[in-house]
Amino acid sequence: MAEDSRSRTGSAGRFGARYGRVARKRISEIEADMNENHTCPDCGNDTVDRQGTGIWECGRCGYTFAGGTYRPQTPAGRTVKRSIRAALADDE
Repeated sequence: MAEDSRSRTGSAGRFGARYGRVARKRISEIEADMNENHTCPDCGNDTVDRQGTGIWECGRCGYTFAGGTYRPQTPAGRTVKRSIRAALADDE
């Protein structure tokens, strides 16, 4: 029976009935997003894996870069990148 509940809850099934349904669901969503295929900013392949907290590495080209804890790019990082690109375009 424990296996049936674990398959429904995904990776958060390891917590059993503890911590509440909403917290377990959030953990499951975060871990699913973290384990998806991510695109390498250097070579463009979907081979980026998380090496540690905020450290991401491409399995093909070996490019290592800093990113978010659970995603290679955070929404705030995208905003900053866009702002820098716009500021550099204004200077030209």
